[in-house]
Amino acid sequence: MASRAVASRYARALFDVALAERVDLDQIDQELSGFAELATGDAQLARVLTNPAIPISKKRAVIESLTTRVGPLLPQVSKLLLLLAERDRIAFLPDIVRAYRNRLNDHNHVVRAEVVTASPLAADRIAMLAERLGRATGRRVLLESRVDPSIVGGAVTRIGGTIYDGSVTTQLRKMGEALTSPE
Repeated sequence: MASRAVASRYARALFDVALAERVDLDQIDQELSGFAELATGDAQLARVLTNPAIPISKKRAVIESLTTRVGPLLPQVSKLLLLLAERDRIAFLPDIVRAYRNRLNDHNHVVRAEVVTASPLAADRIAMLAERLGRATGRRVLLESRVDPSIVGGAVTRIGGTIYDGSVTTQLRKMGEALTSPE
C-alpha cells in the first residue's frame, strides 16, 4: 500500500477520534509533529525505529520511553505512536503529520497558498494578497512568499492544485507562440 494512503488512513482515524472525543485538534497537531521531528531529527534514532531487523518489542519500548521523556502527551497521540510501533509503521509518521495537518486545515477552512515573485514582496502586500485570495476562495489563506528572479516580473500563485501564472516570462512565451503560430 502506498505510504500516502497509509498515512491518510491513520491521520483520518486520529482526527475522527479526536473530533468525537472533543480533544484539542491543534494540540494533537503540535504533539504529533513534535514527536515526528524528534523521531526523524536524530539519524541514529530514525534508523532504529525504521530498521526492519530490530524487533517490534524493542521499537515499542523505545517509543514508550520517548513518550514518557517528552512529557505528557494526549492519550490519542500516545496510542497512535504505540500502534505505529506495533505495526512497524513509524516510518510513516512524517506523512501522517502532513495528512493530519491537511485534514485539520480543511476542518478549519484554511488553505495554503504560495506566491512567487521576481523580487521580495512587502509584508503588507502579502497580507493584502492573502486577504483577497481568502475572499475569492471563501477560506482563510496561509500565504507563503518566495522569490524567483527567473520569472522576470508579475507573480505565480499556487492554491492547492491550482496555479495562476501571471509571470512576465509566461506572458512573453504566449505572445511568442501567438506571433509564430501559422493561423
